[in-house]
Amino acid sequence: MSSITTVSGSNFMSDVVQRPGVSVVRFWAPWCPPCKRMALIYDELAREMGSHAYFTELDIDQAPEVAGGLGIRSVPTMLVFKDGELVDGVAGLTHKATYASCIQAHL
Repeated sequence: MSSITTVSGSNFMSDVVQRPGVSVVRFWAPWCPPCKRMALIYDELAREMGSHAYFTELDIDQAPEVAGGLGIRSVPTMLVFKDGELVDGVAGLTHKATYASCIQAHL
């Protein structure tokens, strides 16, 4: 079982970009209903795949500079980093299998 780490503007570089291996980031906002639905899916993915990837989440209202710097234009958005490089992502609410495939492709 894996937990999801909350990242911020101050620790995004150290917790995601400078981290070896696969890191997955869920960008969300508290005012976003689809983000709340995605949170349930993301929790399941973290439990199922957490031994292979590092799962994090970032509230775009708390770190707009990170979201803007990565070109996040809508939430929810999930990005996958491998050894610090952005390698994939999924924008919007979709099926669990779509998110899982995106992550699995980089493990």
